[in-house]
Amino acid sequence: MSFTGLSAFPLTPQHGGEIDELAVTALVRRLVAAGVDSITVLGSTGSYAYLDRAERRRVIELALRHADGVPVLAGVGALATRDVLHLTEDAQRAGVSGVLLAPVSYQPLTHDDVAGLYGDVTANLSVPLVVYDNPGTTHFAFTDELYARVAALPHVASIKIPGVPADPAEAAARIRSLRSILPGHVTIGVSGDPVAATGLVAGCDAWYSVLGGTLPEPALRITRAAQAGDTSGAVEASGHLRPLWDLFARHGSFRVIAGVAEELGLATRPCLPRPLLGLPDADRAEVRRVIERLELR
Repeated sequence: MSFTGLSAFPLTPQHGGEIDELAVTALVRRLVAAGVDSITVLGSTGSYAYLDRAERRRVIELALRHADGVPVLAGVGALATRDVLHLTEDAQRAGVSGVLLAPVSYQPLTHDDVAGLYGDVTANLSVPLVVYDNPGTTHFAFTDELYARVAALPHVASIKIPGVPADPAEAAARIRSLRSILPGHVTIGVSGDPVAATGLVAGCDAWYSVLGGTLPEPALRITRAAQAGDTSGAVEASGHLRPLWDLFARHGSFRVIAGVAEELGLATRPCLPRPLLGLPDADRAEVRRVIERLELR
């Protein structure tokens, strides 16, 4: 597969403490119908860290069954390398198009620890791998030197960076700098949805998107405009979502998008794994107002 375009990261809704298989299936079908370029289950938005091995296998099975040919990637992060290898083998056997790996830790990780993790995983891999740099969640920040070190490993196909500078010129310079140290076949994917338009316009190949996993249409408008060279169209489409981006900034994208899914009837409240709680009623009312104002469906 080509690690470009919109990769949608859906939730893994729960109901009564168990995976809500109907909701997972409906979200995957929703993404397929919208025309996303790939579906990445079991990312941070997909609550991978809260699911056991059997639950993760089941989510992958459901996604592959209903993806209708859209490439499916699966997160395989875990605390112990042993578990990452087991999860990776499960995902490969199921038939995913690629895996997504973040360096998850309890004890702080060194750069050598992380390089060793990716080395161990890629040595036992037969599908492409996306390097998942998510310091806000993992509390580990990659350096450019570590990007280059990991990107040189076999099977590494893309790096998910945590964002770009808000200034377009600085963003473009950042992407040029990364391209100068990465192998030509390794794509750069932006995350941090509020700056995704800036990242795509600056030259990122892909958008690894929280928004796209629940609301694929507005995410696709941004992505397709950027791919067509329509800078103003991408920026305007993102600007239209400013009230939603403001909610992301205040409450975190994970809890907000879960609230959006619940308000739209795509997941049953509460849909997050305990001990995570959904937004309080006052904040949910704000989510509801933004949905209505932006006519999100």
